[in-house]
Amino acid sequence: MKTIIYTHPYNNSFNHEILKTMTNHFDKNKESYQIIDLYKDNFNPVLSPIELQKYSSGEVTDPLVSKYQKMISESDELVFIFPIWWHNLPAMLKGFLDKTMLVNFAYNEDNGWTGLLTYIKKATVITTSTVTQEYLETESGDPIQGVFINRTLADMGINPQKNKWIHFGKVNITTDEARTAFLNNLPTNYEA
Repeated sequence: MKTIIYTHPYNNSFNHEILKTMTNHFDKNKESYQIIDLYKDNFNPVLSPIELQKYSSGEVTDPLVSKYQKMISESDELVFIFPIWWHNLPAMLKGFLDKTMLVNFAYNEDNGWTGLLTYIKKATVITTSTVTQEYLETESGDPIQGVFINRTLADMGINPQKNKWIHFGKVNITTDEARTAFLNNLPTNYEA
Protein backbone atom coordinates (compact mmCIF):
# COMPACT_ATOMS: atom_id res chain seq x y z
CA MET A 1 0.00 0.00 0.00
CA LYS A 2 1.26 3.45 -0.94
CA THR A 3 0.52 6.48 1.21
CA ILE A 4 0.61 9.86 -0.50
CA ILE A 5 1.30 12.74 1.89
CA TYR A 6 -0.01 15.78 0.04
CA THR A 7 0.68 19.28 1.32
CA HIS A 8 -0.83 22.17 -0.62
CA PRO A 9 -3.80 24.39 0.28
CA TYR A 10 -5.00 25.21 -3.25
CA ASN A 11 -6.89 22.70 -5.41
CA ASN A 12 -6.02 24.55 -8.63
CA SER A 13 -2.29 24.43 -7.95
CA PHE A 14 0.33 22.64 -10.02
CA ASN A 15 0.94 20.45 -6.96
CA HIS A 16 -2.68 19.32 -7.21
CA GLU A 17 -2.10 18.40 -10.87
CA ILE A 18 0.90 16.35 -9.71
CA LEU A 19 -1.35 14.59 -7.19
CA LYS A 20 -3.94 13.83 -9.90
CA THR A 21 -1.24 12.55 -12.24
CA MET A 22 0.11 10.18 -9.60
CA THR A 23 -3.30 8.88 -8.51
CA ASN A 24 -4.29 8.36 -12.16
CA HIS A 25 -1.06 6.40 -12.67
CA PHE A 26 -1.73 4.22 -9.61
CA ASP A 27 -5.37 3.69 -10.66
CA LYS A 28 -4.31 2.70 -14.18
CA ASN A 29 -1.85 0.15 -12.76
CA LYS A 30 -4.35 -1.06 -10.14
CA GLU A 31 -1.95 -0.13 -7.32
CA SER A 32 -3.40 0.44 -3.84
CA TYR A 33 -2.93 3.87 -2.32
CA GLN A 34 -4.37 6.20 0.28
CA ILE A 35 -3.99 9.96 0.63
CA ILE A 36 -3.13 12.07 3.64
CA ASP A 37 -4.25 15.56 2.57
CA LEU A 38 -3.11 17.77 5.43
CA TYR A 39 -4.96 20.93 4.38
CA LYS A 40 -8.17 19.12 3.47
CA ASP A 41 -8.04 17.40 6.89
CA ASN A 42 -7.59 20.78 8.62
CA PHE A 43 -4.57 19.27 10.36
CA ASN A 44 -3.16 21.53 13.08
CA PRO A 45 0.65 21.40 12.69
CA VAL A 46 1.33 23.26 15.94
CA LEU A 47 2.40 21.25 18.97
CA SER A 48 0.12 22.14 21.87
CA PRO A 49 1.51 22.41 25.43
CA ILE A 50 -0.11 19.03 26.25
CA GLU A 51 1.37 17.39 23.14
CA LEU A 52 4.80 18.75 24.02
CA GLN A 53 4.42 17.51 27.59
CA LYS A 54 3.66 13.99 26.30
CA TYR A 55 6.14 14.17 23.39
CA SER A 56 8.98 12.18 25.01
CA SER A 57 6.60 9.28 25.77
CA GLY A 58 5.23 9.10 22.21
CA GLU A 59 1.69 9.46 23.53
CA VAL A 60 -0.80 10.76 20.96
CA THR A 61 -3.57 13.23 21.83
CA ASP A 62 -4.64 14.32 18.30
CA PRO A 63 -7.02 11.79 16.63
CA LEU A 64 -5.64 12.76 13.20
CA VAL A 65 -2.14 11.77 14.34
CA SER A 66 -3.46 8.35 15.37
CA LYS A 67 -5.16 8.02 11.97
CA TYR A 68 -1.98 9.05 10.12
CA GLN A 69 0.19 6.65 12.12
CA LYS A 70 -2.20 3.80 11.30
CA MET A 71 -2.14 4.70 7.60
CA ILE A 72 1.65 4.81 7.53
CA SER A 73 1.93 1.54 9.47
CA GLU A 74 -0.16 -0.13 6.73
CA SER A 75 2.17 1.18 4.01
CA ASP A 76 5.31 -0.01 2.33
CA GLU A 77 5.81 3.17 0.30
CA LEU A 78 5.45 6.91 0.90
CA VAL A 79 4.98 9.57 -1.77
CA PHE A 80 5.40 13.18 -0.61
CA ILE A 81 4.03 15.98 -2.81
CA PHE A 82 4.69 19.56 -1.69
CA PRO A 83 5.99 22.99 -2.70
CA ILE A 84 9.28 24.28 -1.36
CA TRP A 85 8.70 27.61 0.35
CA TRP A 86 11.59 29.70 1.69
CA HIS A 87 14.04 26.95 0.70
CA ASN A 88 12.40 24.30 2.86
CA LEU A 89 9.35 22.16 3.67
CA PRO A 90 6.05 23.97 4.21
CA ALA A 91 5.26 24.53 7.91
CA MET A 92 2.25 22.20 7.57
CA LEU A 93 4.49 19.28 6.53
CA LYS A 94 7.10 20.07 9.17
CA GLY A 95 4.36 20.07 11.82
CA PHE A 96 3.07 16.74 10.46
CA LEU A 97 6.53 15.25 10.96
CA ASP A 98 6.87 16.78 14.45
CA LYS A 99 3.51 15.48 15.61
CA THR A 100 3.31 12.12 13.80
CA MET A 101 6.85 10.74 13.72
CA LEU A 102 7.00 10.08 17.44
CA VAL A 103 9.17 7.89 19.64
CA ASN A 104 8.12 4.22 19.57
CA PHE A 105 6.39 4.83 16.23
CA ALA A 106 9.07 6.32 13.93
CA TYR A 107 12.14 5.78 16.10
CA ASN A 108 13.45 4.38 19.37
CA GLU A 109 16.32 5.58 21.56
CA ASP A 110 16.61 2.66 24.00
CA ASN A 111 19.99 1.48 22.69
CA GLY A 112 21.06 4.47 20.66
CA TRP A 113 18.96 5.79 17.78
CA THR A 114 16.97 3.23 15.77
CA GLY A 115 14.57 4.12 12.97
CA LEU A 116 11.42 2.00 13.12
CA LEU A 117 9.87 2.62 9.69
CA THR A 118 12.07 -0.01 8.02
CA TYR A 119 8.93 -1.53 6.48
CA ILE A 120 8.78 1.50 4.17
CA LYS A 121 10.68 0.17 1.16
CA LYS A 122 10.59 3.34 -0.94
CA ALA A 123 9.90 7.04 -0.56
CA THR A 124 9.43 9.43 -3.45
CA VAL A 125 9.57 13.17 -2.85
CA ILE A 126 7.97 15.32 -5.57
CA THR A 127 8.50 19.05 -5.14
CA THR A 128 7.94 22.35 -6.89
CA SER A 129 9.75 25.63 -6.38
CA THR A 130 10.60 28.93 -7.97
CA VAL A 131 14.24 27.77 -8.13
CA THR A 132 15.95 24.83 -9.78
CA GLN A 133 17.03 21.61 -8.09
CA GLU A 134 20.66 22.60 -8.62
CA TYR A 135 20.08 25.91 -6.84
CA LEU A 136 18.44 24.12 -3.91
CA GLU A 137 21.38 21.72 -3.69
CA THR A 138 24.17 24.29 -4.00
CA GLU A 139 22.73 27.55 -2.66
CA SER A 140 19.99 26.51 -0.22
CA GLY A 141 21.73 23.91 1.93
CA ASP A 142 20.31 20.92 0.01
CA PRO A 143 17.08 20.82 2.07
CA ILE A 144 15.45 17.89 0.27
CA GLN A 145 18.12 15.34 -0.66
CA GLY A 146 20.64 16.35 1.99
CA VAL A 147 18.32 16.98 4.94
CA PHE A 148 14.85 15.50 4.33
CA ILE A 149 15.84 12.29 2.49
CA ASN A 150 19.36 11.60 3.78
CA ARG A 151 18.72 12.67 7.36
CA THR A 152 15.06 12.94 8.39
CA LEU A 153 13.68 9.94 6.50
CA ALA A 154 16.87 7.95 7.17
CA ASP A 155 16.51 8.61 10.90
CA MET A 156 13.04 7.04 10.66
CA GLY A 157 14.60 3.90 9.16
CA ILE A 158 13.77 4.61 5.51
CA ASN A 159 16.84 3.72 3.43
CA PRO A 160 18.01 6.82 1.46
CA GLN A 161 19.28 4.56 -1.34
CA LYS A 162 15.67 3.53 -2.03
CA ASN A 163 14.36 7.08 -2.19
CA LYS A 164 13.97 9.49 -5.07
CA TRP A 165 13.56 13.24 -5.43
CA ILE A 166 11.70 14.59 -8.47
CA HIS A 167 11.65 18.39 -8.76
CA PHE A 168 9.94 20.95 -10.99
CA GLY A 169 11.72 24.30 -10.71
CA LYS A 170 10.94 27.82 -11.88
CA VAL A 171 7.26 26.98 -11.46
CA ASN A 172 6.41 30.71 -11.37
CA ILE A 173 7.92 31.56 -14.78
CA THR A 174 7.53 28.33 -16.74
CA THR A 175 5.33 27.57 -19.73
CA ASP A 176 2.22 25.45 -20.02
CA GLU A 177 4.22 23.21 -22.37
CA ALA A 178 6.89 22.63 -19.72
CA ARG A 179 4.24 21.83 -17.10
CA THR A 180 2.50 19.39 -19.44
CA ALA A 181 5.80 17.69 -20.34
CA PHE A 182 6.68 17.30 -16.64
CA LEU A 183 3.27 15.76 -15.87
CA ASN A 184 3.45 13.45 -18.89
CA ASN A 185 6.93 12.23 -17.87
CA LEU A 186 6.18 12.02 -14.14
CA PRO A 187 4.98 8.38 -14.04
CA THR A 188 8.08 7.28 -16.00
CA ASN A 189 10.40 9.30 -13.73
CA TYR A 190 8.65 7.86 -10.71
CA GLU A 191 9.07 4.28 -11.96
CA ALA A 192 12.70 4.71 -13.12
